[in-house]
Amino acid sequence: MPLVEIELLNHDSFLPDEIVAFLHEADLRVSQILQASPRRAPGFVPSDYKTVYHALQAITVGNLAPGNSFCEWGSGFGVVASLAAMLEFMACGIEIEEELVDASRRLADDFGLPVEFVQGSFIPSGAESCAEEAYVDNNATYSWLITDAEDGYEELQLDLDEFDVVFAYPWPGEDYLISSLFEKYAAEGALLLTYDYPESVYLRRKVRECSGGD
Repeated sequence: MPLVEIELLNHDSFLPDEIVAFLHEADLRVSQILQASPRRAPGFVPSDYKTVYHALQAITVGNLAPGNSFCEWGSGFGVVASLAAMLEFMACGIEIEEELVDASRRLADDFGLPVEFVQGSFIPSGAESCAEEAYVDNNATYSWLITDAEDGYEELQLDLDEFDVVFAYPWPGEDYLISSLFEKYAAEGALLLTYDYPESVYLRRKVRECSGGD
């Protein structure tokens, strides 16, 4: 089933006070950890959280998602998953680095947010060949594409096709893998929201491919 891009309508750039306070604290903690020990968070680069928040807000205001189940792939410090929870999504995040999982849990707990974070891979079982092709195409060994890590979905006791919205911040060359995984394993009607540096977001929906006779 192909992915079809959906235009996100521009909404007011106003941020509620609770979002401003949360993002301020999140930025502070991210900066402190990265400055104290950059190697503790290998491969982590934050997205523009305000831009992503407004995209999630547009999804809720426009009633674009088929449901309210949300998963962040490579959740890092868990900021986006936490923002989704603040917009009343049932949110979770999958992250390969244990230190980042611990930090994301602390942040969510301190703000009383019901977000579940698990350590593992967002690559579902059976999709190892897709990831291996990405290794070759990128000529790199990105830790977040490791396929012998714990299955994040097993930890969550959920399957990929149970999520209504998935967010990811693909690295250069990784978008094809992200799109392919979503196209193959996500449920029909589910949304894939991706961030593209410096301030762009793209929203795509998995739709049924029409045959010639339809």
